[in-house]
Amino acid sequence: MQRLNPIIDRMSPISLQEMSAVKMMNRIDTKFLLSKAQLLTAFAMIRDGYMVQTIGGEAIAPYHTLYFDTPDVAMYTMHHNRKLHRQKLRVRQYRQNNTTFFELKDKNNRGKTEKTRIPVAVERFNDCLTLPEVGDFVANNTPYTVGGLLPQVENHFNRITLANNALTERVTIDSDITFANRHTGLENHSMADLVIVEVKQDPAQRSNSLLMRVFSQMRIQPKRVSKYCLGTVLTNPDAKYNRYKEKLRYIEKQLKVES
Repeated sequence: MQRLNPIIDRMSPISLQEMSAVKMMNRIDTKFLLSKAQLLTAFAMIRDGYMVQTIGGEAIAPYHTLYFDTPDVAMYTMHHNRKLHRQKLRVRQYRQNNTTFFELKDKNNRGKTEKTRIPVAVERFNDCLTLPEVGDFVANNTPYTVGGLLPQVENHFNRITLANNALTERVTIDSDITFANRHTGLENHSMADLVIVEVKQDPAQRSNSLLMRVFSQMRIQPKRVSKYCLGTVLTNPDAKYNRYKEKLRYIEKQLKVES
């Protein structure tokens, strides 16, 4: 991602506080899978239309996430089987500003994603399921209980966050992704050259996205993907994965693209 720095330096910055205007906790998501070379090309074409979030002068933020699921990975299986209404539970550490949240991502049958979360002390990242407030949060918002959940996929990645100049669109760009699985013990599966771009738009304010137009010109089409599901496929040999075979082939093909 270092090759992006000269382009990022020419983009207007937006602070974390200013970015709160485009939180997009209730949104429509569109995802794209591409290589770092493709991202570099796209960035050069969009830099005047977007602002980049900076914290302490830094635009590239490290993230650490741990997902929870049942022993038989029921939440993953619902996603794999293309159930329209599905949920994901995770604890995420935002290392750039040293905050941690226990989060629920709830996708309804109309394709709209709503994220709710509660703060967790940084030092309780690994044992957050034992916290009473987390137990209440899970019981009140999902059909699960903390006693029926296990730590599953863990990932680390670097994120760049953009907002368009009109503040109607938020974009996250994740790269240098590595996966491990707390349940199976499989570690250090790296997808370091993969870039996952997610365009988040308010359902009531969906606009003509510059980035999505650029991707269309580059023949990069939207592709549904979940980092939790991808990590599960790569680190849990017992999980169903037949519907991910095509996606893995697509990723392999994209990573061979030089520009």
